[in-house]
Amino acid sequence: MTDQTTSSSHGLAHNQSLPSDKQRDQLVKDSIATNQHITEQVKAQQNTSKDGAQQADDFTQVQDLPVGTPQGQQTSLSNYDMPNTATDSQTQSQVQSALNSGASKKAAFNQRDDINNPHTPDTDGLEQTHFGYKTVNKAEKQARVADVFTSVAKKYDIMNDLMSFGIHRLWKRFAISLSGVRAGQKVLDIAGGTGDLAKVFSREVGRHGHVVLSDINAAMLEVGRERLINAGCNNVDFVLANAETLAPFDDDSFDLLTISFGLRNVTDKDAALRSMYRVLKPGGRLLILEFSKPIFEPLSKAYDLYSFTALPMIGKIVANDAESYQYLAESIRMHPNQQTLKQMMQQAGFVNCDYHNLTAGIVAVHRGFKA
Repeated sequence: MTDQTTSSSHGLAHNQSLPSDKQRDQLVKDSIATNQHITEQVKAQQNTSKDGAQQADDFTQVQDLPVGTPQGQQTSLSNYDMPNTATDSQTQSQVQSALNSGASKKAAFNQRDDINNPHTPDTDGLEQTHFGYKTVNKAEKQARVADVFTSVAKKYDIMNDLMSFGIHRLWKRFAISLSGVRAGQKVLDIAGGTGDLAKVFSREVGRHGHVVLSDINAAMLEVGRERLINAGCNNVDFVLANAETLAPFDDDSFDLLTISFGLRNVTDKDAALRSMYRVLKPGGRLLILEFSKPIFEPLSKAYDLYSFTALPMIGKIVANDAESYQYLAESIRMHPNQQTLKQMMQQAGFVNCDYHNLTAGIVAVHRGFKA
């Protein structure tokens, strides 16, 4: 494999034709019907759950993970803002007390897993970064992004179909085709949200393999959890994790890492890439599916017009949230272009890096390997 830039020639080239109006309408109807069906199934499952079964709002606990897999999200206090002065023993005592008293049934961020924002006024001072086109302190960005995805979580899949005319499914299918995933492997899907990729990987790795669907946002992770449980994916764990640190996971743990439309929302992308390199096994593969820079100027202008007019309008009508989709459009423009992201991957240690442009560069799949 050579370290070179390539373009897709596997049926998803940049001249991919768009679905007809009739096909788009049917796609939206099917997506809405599927979402409603899943919701009804989840409610029925919750109503019939037996005493002692894992509750629907619990994420994976350490003791429930198979032996030899990375540690997952532990049940913690319902208060996300535990005092920073607490020692490990104090934290454990608080957790155990809450569990014994039944005071908290809902999984929350565990302080020791470093889910909480690594950027604070103490660590970063007044250093600034971008939030869409706005400039904010680094310490503020994670909370702002969390607000966006908590707001859109329930409508996320429907909005993806509407915004991309269903083509996001083809983009993800192509990324999966580059994954090289095999039976028995361990896969981490970072910022995996509603679980599109994790669902496929669950089938591909089989019963002797293992998939971890991780996200920093509890609302998004819950949607993915409901979907995959109802799909019968019993080799998947659901872990709250910060992409910048991936603190719950040991070094050299996974054969494959994927992050789909999530990297642009990370505050420190370089730190995230270094963490991804850390948890990959030697020879392991990283795939990044993300919006990128169109390679044709006329398309770029049309794409900008669509992004900044249609997306907020669709967001307002379907999700009652135009502001979040305005941010999503802006965040795409602020994300590094194809060549820059490739260089960032190389600086993090990845080798044999390349990328494939899809739909004329509106989206790109980057690939790199751990030596």
